[in-house]
Amino acid sequence: MSRRDGTRADVIPISDAPSAHPPAPRTPPSPTTLPRPTPPRPPVHGRVGIVLVSHSQELATAVRDLALALTGSDSPAPVSATGGDPSDGPGISAVLVAAATRRVDQGHGVVVLADLGGAVTTVRTLLSEADEHGLPFPVRFADAPFVEGAVAATATATAGGDLAAVLDAAEEAYRQHKG
Repeated sequence: MSRRDGTRADVIPISDAPSAHPPAPRTPPSPTTLPRPTPPRPPVHGRVGIVLVSHSQELATAVRDLALALTGSDSPAPVSATGGDPSDGPGISAVLVAAATRRVDQGHGVVVLADLGGAVTTVRTLLSEADEHGLPFPVRFADAPFVEGAVAATATATAGGDLAAVLDAAEEAYRQHKG
């Protein structure tokens, strides 16, 4: 075979061409070299905290205890119950709510649920002035039924849900019809 320039080209039989000998197939790694699944995040890395605000400390504590019991976990998310005012009567104390919020903060956010209108107003006012009260960031108010929302939020936070998932779980409780 000759080239245009008149020189003779080297002719290589097809069987000797490099492309005639594909590389040996790669063997997959043995099962012992496969990466192991990542274990679930241990609780020391933190979870979303939950604050339950009621006009009654007893009611807030009972809802907290119920929510924690229904998670069935030995390592539940941090949940704080606060209610009443500092003089041990019914009412709401912004100071107690702020302290409860700081207590459950593990760096992944805090969701706050409230029982009645006065508690809702206090929490919303507190959150609007979060920096002045030294609240952790971020803190979100859940527009949710108190008991059902607390149970859903606690279960989701205990399972490792992020702030948006915990808030959504609490608020989804409004859409669950009982009849």
